[in-house]
Amino acid sequence: MEARAKARFVRVTPRKARRVVDLIRGMPADQAQATLAFAPQSASEPIGKLLASAIANAGQAGQSDASSLVVSRAWVDEGPTFKRFRPRAQGRGYRVLKRTSHITVIVSDDGARDRGPAAPARTAADRAATTRAATTRAATTRGRTR
Repeated sequence: MEARAKARFVRVTPRKARRVVDLIRGMPADQAQATLAFAPQSASEPIGKLLASAIANAGQAGQSDASSLVVSRAWVDEGPTFKRFRPRAQGRGYRVLKRTSHITVIVSDDGARDRGPAAPARTAADRAATTRAATTRAATTRGRTR
């Protein structure tokens, strides 16, 4: 069972919000709340409120308490960008982009189930073959051969 919470049009840049979301993804919900409470980033405040809302939504759905919940999925999408102008010298105007984010947090009582199957471990031979294929492909697209 899972519960979700969305915050749209949050006045935080998506790049800065993703740093904070990456901190809490996969953590137990109570530990994620403690992490966000002491995180120095400004995006941690709206994400903390969003996590609290997701936990409350799980409580309303009749799930167990917050100690058994895990932040199974969390992501940040880019919202609309507000375009503003800042006056500069000699009558010029510089454009200021005020970015917004759409943040989604999903908590579930079993986080391992939502992560999907584990990726098979890659061997050194697999990595070398991939690197050789990419190098050969790049060389042939430039019109050169090795």
